Amino acid sequence: MASGTHRSSAWSRLRDHLHTTQLLGGIHSTLYFDQNTAMPAAAGSWRGEQLALLAQQLHERQSSAAYADLLAEAQAELPAEAPPERHHNLRLLQRELRRQSSLDAALVGQLAQAQAEGYGRWQQAKAQADFQLFAPALERLIQLRLEQARQLQPVECQADGAPRSPWEILAQPFEPEISKAQLAQLLLPLGESLPPLLERARSLPPGSTAAWDLGEAQQGQLCDQLLHDWGYDPQRCGKARSPHPFSCTLGPDDFRITTRVVAGQPFSAFLATAHEWGHSLYEQGLPRSGEHWFPWPLGEATSMAVHESQSLFYENRLARSHALAERWYPRFHQALGRDVWGSGQAFWRDLNPIRAGLTRVEADEVSYGLHVLLRYRLELALLEQGMPVAELPEAWNRGMQELLGLRPTNDAEGCLQDVHWSEGLFGYFPSYALGHLISAQLSASLERELGPIEVLLERGEDAQLGQWLRQRVYPLGRSVDAGGLVQRVSGQPLSSAPFLDYLEAKLERLAAG
Repeated sequence: MASGTHRSSAWSRLRDHLHTTQLLGGIHSTLYFDQNTAMPAAAGSWRGEQLALLAQQLHERQSSAAYADLLAEAQAELPAEAPPERHHNLRLLQRELRRQSSLDAALVGQLAQAQAEGYGRWQQAKAQADFQLFAPALERLIQLRLEQARQLQPVECQADGAPRSPWEILAQPFEPEISKAQLAQLLLPLGESLPPLLERARSLPPGSTAAWDLGEAQQGQLCDQLLHDWGYDPQRCGKARSPHPFSCTLGPDDFRITTRVVAGQPFSAFLATAHEWGHSLYEQGLPRSGEHWFPWPLGEATSMAVHESQSLFYENRLARSHALAERWYPRFHQALGRDVWGSGQAFWRDLNPIRAGLTRVEADEVSYGLHVLLRYRLELALLEQGMPVAELPEAWNRGMQELLGLRPTNDAEGCLQDVHWSEGLFGYFPSYALGHLISAQLSASLERELGPIEVLLERGEDAQLGQWLRQRVYPLGRSVDAGGLVQRVSGQPLSSAPFLDYLEAKLERLAAG
């Protein structure tokens, strides 16, 4: 009895420690959500201090000698026959301890302040389409991130023991075990495979017969209908507007999403809502009950690529499907007050324009990977190849011309369009493209078990698709990495082949009468 009590004591105290860390993390996320949705611009400096203070406190909780001692005590008390989940949780916690202990607390605070300042400067620069207003903040963020990579270098190595590059180190929090070698196999070939598909799409029949748009209120109503159809629970979920759509979890029963209305792009808010709701559903479905999950690391998302695969599943495989186009065609017709399509097939084509565009978040499934490839190349140039920040706008414009045949007319259309670099989130973008690959491979597995997604949607069995994800994907949490999850669910290693096969088939259907 005494032995059991002692053994559970360290584990219980560790759980309490992690619970409090999650509370502080939730406060940090709440301030971040407010910063992006409601905070007045003049509050930016004070918010930066608030976020810096919280970041330093969170860092202290995950790197202090007392915390290291607590982990060691829990490890010493853990019997060999303990559930494997406990051992796995400790390994994940110890790895994060090594990372956090390698970082200087002052750097953590400086990064938080630089992120807050960077976000404010990015908003101003984007509004005025003037990169020079943002350039100093970006230079500062690059300096700090490179210093972060330098401090983490001693504890970051690949599976074979080889050191990771600065970009690879910064990418680890988003995509554990990712390497430039893996991306050379999975991402870089898309630069050769996608342009021919994009060229083929130029001959697709048009969707609408006339230009059209919807007011902000009408778009909001359609988004609300979509969320209602897909199980939105106002008791646990909240929605807002932001300059850049995102999903954010503030607590175990507090899930937020945002969207935006873009003039002249009446599908933008609708598809962004589907995308962010896919993210939120994944968060809502992560394992949060039981002794091995929340607040333990095993209850967290597998990786950002897996996260993206879930948002892309809802946006592309569901919201852009032919079956849902037939379902939503009369609703958009009614909201618009006139029919500019004439058929569900034409509405479906309008919902799936396959053509090169300037903006990543509005990109179709074919061109999206090329947008990511551009950003990946530029991050390597900025972080590892010595490209000056001042050269970024022109490098961006050249890359857009090379990959997509387009050239932005101003910085807002170009290198200022994404929020990520304003927060120094280098290493994030490839997760988007990997998400497309994962989504396609998981969808192929789902269809082998349940039948074609289109048929299930035609029958109104949307819930069955969500149930499959809740059973096969969501519960895995961080028990595997992205590659392990794909291998476990599909029985095959991650590949671009299912994604390219899907695109080929979709282009054929869009071209049909």
